[in-house]
Amino acid sequence: MNGTGIRVAFLRYFERNGHTRVSSSPLVPAGDPTLLFTNAGMVQFKRVFLGEERRDYVRATSSQKCVRAGGKHNDLENVGRTARHHTFFEMLGNFSFGDYFKEQAIGYAWELLTKDFGLDKGRMIATVYTDDDDAFSLWKKIAGLSEDRILRLGEKDNFWAMGDTGPCGPCSEVHYHQGDHLPCAEEAAGRRCLGPACECDRWLEIWNLVFMQFNRDATGAMTPLPRPSIDTGMGLERIAAVLQGKLSSWDTDLFAPLIARVADLSGKRYGVREEDDVSMRVIADHGRTATFLIGDGVVPSNEWRGYVLRRIMRRAMRHGKMLGVTEPFLWKTVAWVTELMADPYPELVPMQARIEDTVRHEEERFAETLETGLARINEYVETHGGNDVATPQRAEVASPLTVDGGFLFKLYDTYGFPRDLAEEVFQDKGWRITDETAAAWDTEMSAQRERARAGASFGLTTGDDALAIYQRLSAELPKIEFVGQTTLAAPGTILAMVREGRRVTEAAEGDEIEVILDRTPAYAESGGQIGDTGTITGTSGRGDIVDTYYRGSKLIVHRVKVRAGGFRENEDVAVAVTSPRREGLRRHHTGTHLLHAALRRVLGTHVAQAGSLVAPDHLRFDFSHASGLKDREIEQVEELVNEQVQKNVELTREEMDLDTALQSGAMALFGEKYGQRVSVVKIGDFSVELCGGTHLDATGQLGLLKVEQEGAVAAGVRRIEAVAGAAALESVARRESALKEAADLLKIAPLEVPKRLAKLLDEQKQLERQLAELEAKLARSRADDLVATARQINGVAVIAARVDGLDTEGLRAVVDRLRDRLGSGVVCVGSAIDGKVSLVAAVTKDLTKRFQAGKIVQEAAKVVGGGGGGRPDLAQAGGKDPAKLDEALALVYDLVGRATG
Repeated sequence: MNGTGIRVAFLRYFERNGHTRVSSSPLVPAGDPTLLFTNAGMVQFKRVFLGEERRDYVRATSSQKCVRAGGKHNDLENVGRTARHHTFFEMLGNFSFGDYFKEQAIGYAWELLTKDFGLDKGRMIATVYTDDDDAFSLWKKIAGLSEDRILRLGEKDNFWAMGDTGPCGPCSEVHYHQGDHLPCAEEAAGRRCLGPACECDRWLEIWNLVFMQFNRDATGAMTPLPRPSIDTGMGLERIAAVLQGKLSSWDTDLFAPLIARVADLSGKRYGVREEDDVSMRVIADHGRTATFLIGDGVVPSNEWRGYVLRRIMRRAMRHGKMLGVTEPFLWKTVAWVTELMADPYPELVPMQARIEDTVRHEEERFAETLETGLARINEYVETHGGNDVATPQRAEVASPLTVDGGFLFKLYDTYGFPRDLAEEVFQDKGWRITDETAAAWDTEMSAQRERARAGASFGLTTGDDALAIYQRLSAELPKIEFVGQTTLAAPGTILAMVREGRRVTEAAEGDEIEVILDRTPAYAESGGQIGDTGTITGTSGRGDIVDTYYRGSKLIVHRVKVRAGGFRENEDVAVAVTSPRREGLRRHHTGTHLLHAALRRVLGTHVAQAGSLVAPDHLRFDFSHASGLKDREIEQVEELVNEQVQKNVELTREEMDLDTALQSGAMALFGEKYGQRVSVVKIGDFSVELCGGTHLDATGQLGLLKVEQEGAVAAGVRRIEAVAGAAALESVARRESALKEAADLLKIAPLEVPKRLAKLLDEQKQLERQLAELEAKLARSRADDLVATARQINGVAVIAARVDGLDTEGLRAVVDRLRDRLGSGVVCVGSAIDGKVSLVAAVTKDLTKRFQAGKIVQEAAKVVGGGGGGRPDLAQAGGKDPAKLDEALALVYDLVGRATG
């Protein structure tokens, strides 16, 4: 029975027994910040079990997508090295919400395993919790198990709890005997195998039945639940191995096709070398995990879920390097996984291209870092250890092979090489990661943070002379009063001036200085809004404020160009902010809040601000979202914003404690630092955010908001640029002008332009198809001419020829034609276009055991300064040196000759 058949049989069995089939929930748990990823079938039913939610069914069954790769449940380090650990897996389960209990749960499990799945009763035993006499008796009664085949185990193995408090209860496991011929560490150490309690693979846990029957309070006391429930879980990969007669889930049809693809890609055979096998298994597993996580909205990042995904992907990339794969490859696994899993998870198909793009972008970003980091590690090993791998003899020397945490930090700080990946590389080479390693890392990290903290908070580098000045001023001066929310002009007193990194008491005409006042109406750049400009006037001087910003957390600094006279410390001055510019900033800042709220309504609440710029004439808003916005989605966002504009909703601002603000529903932006007192800006019931920026009094003052463009700035991060007010009207006018110009060129009415363009594009596609057909005919003609050039090398027909002017697709057409005409032989053709070389090689099926196209094209590509690979029967490569193309093609004859000689 294949994996798909097992999944279907399980779900249908429980449907026949009154259960409702429930689709798998996403890998990102909805509304549950306590969980990194969905890691069990019961996660989507958690509120039902807690009594917080009721559904229209009391029995359910599901095949749940799960990931265990971080936090409490972390199988990452074991993946590839054991027969049963995976980061992504499917959990088959049946659930009862206060309906049936132990007797039926055990009965269902035993009937499905022995009758529907046909497992040998004599190879299974059950485990129960130490004092669960009910379960013990039921296994005897229902399954007919003798007492010696029902084991009582303790809380570690056979008691389940949702948390420190709440629903909990004993559980019962079914274990399958795989054979005593499998190795056991206990027996190797002269002790007896512990059976199901042992860590060896002789007994495999295949099903866990949880009997949720108690509620545990904070004191640890347990009281019976009024409606006991059932939660069971059976790993699809494990039961597939049992039913398919495999000792490892890697050998089942759930993984074997993926491993075969990795083997073809790397040109290595699975089952020959254990370390290669580990790498192939890691790539197969991690390719599945990356595909499903990205499909469910997780994107690689340096935060929480995104970091775990990034770590998984980078681990797979490293194992690709270990297999000798030099080009980006992980993105190809997306198509393999989609093809294998499209039946149970059809939603992967339309997402495939987006997932591939995300993986490829991450892979290309990390490629140079990976190569540099591995090279530095190899240098370190050679310098400090002498050999690549530690040996027992080396372990006895006075200085064991322990990694220096300072070196790990240098790898991270200088090259961006992740610490966890570096540690894994060292451990694979036989080195140790100790407490001293961690302590050295922590020391370096603390010192670096201290250096950075000293300068960054003041917007200066550590070695800047001005840093010490601003540190002193921050300690000496009172907090600056910002009065710009209610006025654009205000008197103030000069508290300090800084010129060219030195504090001064006077400034003269022509000087450019930084001025700190006791109070100011000028807004200092923060929260995405750029700083105000304006004028400053004293008793004998006048200057232009060209920018306003913070030094540290409390000093508002005005950069002033002295235009006439001069200024003195402690002088009273008048400050005025440029009014039209401030109005543009207010308009676009309010527009940013409206845009953020509209995006969350249209795309979903996963949208979170990832950066912004509020300028007088436009706004830029970065946000988390996995794919590009459709035209209709942008229209909906604009409609929602402008609907609020038309309503002329009043904006309110209120100062309150941070905790109170968050409890009221105000949105705090990631990366922003907030004090204990915060400002909350509210736009009716449409938007509530923590914000200290300047805003309009009512939305009607915004006039109009128009999205100018939308695009990607990083994997999983989108950017919208928009304009408001007069700038939006100008944008609309420019678009109308462009439309009219296009209509005039086509000599049609403006509203007919889309229809006419569609017709012209269709005509262009037809011409392109005709051109492609002509090129195909040309390729076949060239191939026919080349057949006569075939050389016989030790009985093998070989053609290696240059066919300039054709791209890779054209070369493939030539190769396919030549392969068909030859019937049996080896073909390699190449071309040079725009200074780049393309190579395509093919080997007929009857010869692939003697020659591999991937290896041939790899060797030829080296000559032209490139690389490539592919399947044994077809492969392609690229290069940078067209001058050596003939030499590369000539090498093909030599390669075949050496292989046949």
